[in-house]
Amino acid sequence: MKIAFFDSGIGGLSVLNDAYKALPNESYIYFADTDNVPYGIKSNDDIRELVFDAVNFLAQFQLKALVLACNTATSVVIKQLREQFDFPIIGMEPAVKPATANTTKKVLVCATERTLQEGKLDFLINNLNASERVEKCSLQDLVLYAENFDFHSPDILVYLNEIFGKIDWDNFDSIVLGCTHFIFFKPLFEEILPSHISILDGNLGTVNRLSSLIAPNLSNDQKSPTKFYQSKREVPYIYFDHYIRYLNEI
Repeated sequence: MKIAFFDSGIGGLSVLNDAYKALPNESYIYFADTDNVPYGIKSNDDIRELVFDAVNFLAQFQLKALVLACNTATSVVIKQLREQFDFPIIGMEPAVKPATANTTKKVLVCATERTLQEGKLDFLINNLNASERVEKCSLQDLVLYAENFDFHSPDILVYLNEIFGKIDWDNFDSIVLGCTHFIFFKPLFEEILPSHISILDGNLGTVNRLSSLIAPNLSNDQKSPTKFYQSKREVPYIYFDHYIRYLNEI
């Protein structure tokens, strides 16, 4: 049995890479819907249609679990997926809870436009009684920069400095990366943000949840190589290898 990872593109590779380390004996499938990336600017109906089409494709495999390694897709469609499919489905959740714990300063949640608009994020923030301490920020353009393997160009610096230059960082102590694509830019964030700002993401929580759900069914079989798909087309590992190598370098 395999664990499937789904994302609109390459962002979920950061979650898959963490799963490799936490669950090294499992076998994996990675599905990047690169024909339709980015999701963050699409309508909810379009996102639901695309995700269900992908998950119906993945369901042909004998899945131990599915990780929806996309904050936007999680926000829009995870409830409906869980109602239709009988394998465990784990989604992404921005790391607002650890960011707001034991601090009175503000937290900046950076995500795609669709994630920021969905009620799921507001529900999380309100449940933590943190509405007055959380501010939201769209970094939608970073998705396509990541898809093009561009993590440090002058255009990105201009884009981030324009957005972050409007923020009084003395009032903040952390930033939450609410899109898996953004994790590839962590070295750049560390370079341009004040040194007192902590950078958090939801990968660890997602992988920990995956680990707990499959704990009774850990693999004892021979591990098979990860299968990679681009919008239903199986592709060689080399299509994504440079992204995974980059993740292991940062």
